[in-house]
Amino acid sequence: MMEPRIQYAKTTDGVNIAFATAGDGPPLLLMAPTPVTHVQAAWEMFPQFHALAEHFHVVWYDSRGSGLSDRDAIDFSMDAMLRDLDAVVDGAGLERFPLIGILDAVPIAIAYAGTHPQKVSALILVAGWVKFSDWRNQSPANVAEEALRSGDWTLYTETLARVLLGIENQEFAARYGAYIRECVGPEAYRSSQAHMETWDVSALLPQITTRALVVSNRNNRFLSPQVGQRMAAGIPNARFQLIDDVLLLQLPGIVTGFVGEGREAEATPDLPSGTAIILFADIADSTALTERIGDAAFREKARDLDAALRTVIRENAGTPIEGKLLGDGVLAVFTSARQAIEAALACGRAGDDAGLPLHLGLHAGDVIREENNVYGGAVNIASRISGLSAPGEVLVSETVRSLARTSAGVRFEDRGEQALKGVGEVVRVWAVREGA
Repeated sequence: MMEPRIQYAKTTDGVNIAFATAGDGPPLLLMAPTPVTHVQAAWEMFPQFHALAEHFHVVWYDSRGSGLSDRDAIDFSMDAMLRDLDAVVDGAGLERFPLIGILDAVPIAIAYAGTHPQKVSALILVAGWVKFSDWRNQSPANVAEEALRSGDWTLYTETLARVLLGIENQEFAARYGAYIRECVGPEAYRSSQAHMETWDVSALLPQITTRALVVSNRNNRFLSPQVGQRMAAGIPNARFQLIDDVLLLQLPGIVTGFVGEGREAEATPDLPSGTAIILFADIADSTALTERIGDAAFREKARDLDAALRTVIRENAGTPIEGKLLGDGVLAVFTSARQAIEAALACGRAGDDAGLPLHLGLHAGDVIREENNVYGGAVNIASRISGLSAPGEVLVSETVRSLARTSAGVRFEDRGEQALKGVGEVVRVWAVREGA
């Protein structure tokens, strides 16, 4: 079983926030219910984390006052919660990602998505609420919970887990009660409940522009399905799903399906069929690097660089191909030779800064779009040209040089005609040098 990597990020008000990562796929940020969070214990307690890590690079964290974060910081105002989240997004190097909010984390997720639309690619809100009155209603479970909360901490957590949450598996319920006590102390927990009385994100619902899914549990004893229905109705084009799953064992399948739908819808229109400028990048001497620093460290550095390169490519109007991951090469297509060269040079600088120099090659030709990938002989030529480059160097074909020589603001050094493996004719190759 893989183990999560636990790190720390510091908020703008000086609080140390513990966050964990696991898995090698595209990024996914999961917010567990505040303040019942403990990054290590959650990994050991809930199989959902393992299932998600099979498909995503999962990031989760402990809010202030809980888990492995600073336990003496018990400001649970919405501003403080957003500072925690901002620190984790920056610390984990996340650029654009699906965001999951569960239970009391749902209002925080809504507030973040409503104010950071450029960051959140998909929003999944599970068994949560928008304003405190949704949560603190006069249901029998709420009345009992409020009466017990100020009393004995062990009795409260055991009753919450064994009775009020509706967990039928009593062995798991006993473990969950112990888990709550490991996550947070009674003072911080009661402080969080007092602060939540001020939370109301209903005004932000119409501002959410990303794809959204609201999931409600028909057996939730604290929140009726109508709370989730009103939430979904307030978010433009949100989808609503009703489940019968107190322990949220269905969550990984729901998340994978919803996020996957969006990725296919976003990727397909951007990939051109016809002529394109093709960028291929690969880490130089990755085998030796892996042997020197270890497989886990190499994969972590390569994943971070992969995210940085995709950002650079998008900033230069390119389309990174999602099916290609660094180590297997980063592939991107452009409609402009100038922008492709600028992106390649920026990628080279990013690789040098990360200590992972890149082979970089550019070619122009016809590509064939198929689902979320592009194919064709031109892609193969771009890959072969990148393999000829020195670490950190950008090589281009004669075709790319001809398209860009009057507009790219760079110089080209002739490297002569090269025989490329699998290519019938020799290709003239040029090295790009910055400065006209």
